[in-house]
Amino acid sequence: MTMTTQMPPRTAARQTKRAWREARLAEAKLYLCTDARTGQGDLAEFLDAAYRGGVDIIQLRDKSLEARAEIAALEVLKDIAARHDKLFSVNDRADVALLTDADVFHVGQGDLTSAQARAVLGPDVILGRSTHSLEQALAAEADPETDYFCVGPVWETPTKPGRASVGTALLTATAAEAAKPWFAIGGIATGERLDAIRQAGARRAVVVRAIASAEDPAAAARELKEELE
Repeated sequence: MTMTTQMPPRTAARQTKRAWREARLAEAKLYLCTDARTGQGDLAEFLDAAYRGGVDIIQLRDKSLEARAEIAALEVLKDIAARHDKLFSVNDRADVALLTDADVFHVGQGDLTSAQARAVLGPDVILGRSTHSLEQALAAEADPETDYFCVGPVWETPTKPGRASVGTALLTATAAEAAKPWFAIGGIATGERLDAIRQAGARRAVVVRAIASAEDPAAAARELKEELE
């Protein structure tokens, strides 16, 4: 007699959620960071256009927001991401990521360790980290709790004032060593620079102004995605 063991429903749901997030990350090419567009007042329309154009992950990164306002903006992002079957990301704030059931939680070098983030958020969330040197990139690659990492800023960017650029040589070195998904980030605002990171070995990119400042965000996203693919 053969006995089968059924997986508890909660465990099955958790594995399904994690598997879905991992699959979306593996496919992801284009990652957008945006503020809450308080000045423009068009957050929902902008997010919808970006996903429609081909953005795979959108991260809300707005240091001007108090926690309650950040959560409200993230609820808008979460709803639109679900409608497009795409990932959404929370930056820095583990408490906010927990309250919004974020798909992705991203941290910098001086923020929570991956073990600390896991202790707060559990096994389902995708964890990402910013890196600025080959040593940091290799540490993220070796960390079993880190699911992806970003490398940069490749060029100086106003979104990270004072942060020295790392250049495309670091991308080439990372490409030779990394097996995990990783994204080039920093100053990638033109097709020429996108071509430069591709020539250096990057196959994924994080952008801000290239879409956020575009008159037609969907068209801008579509063009970037086509270049990456």
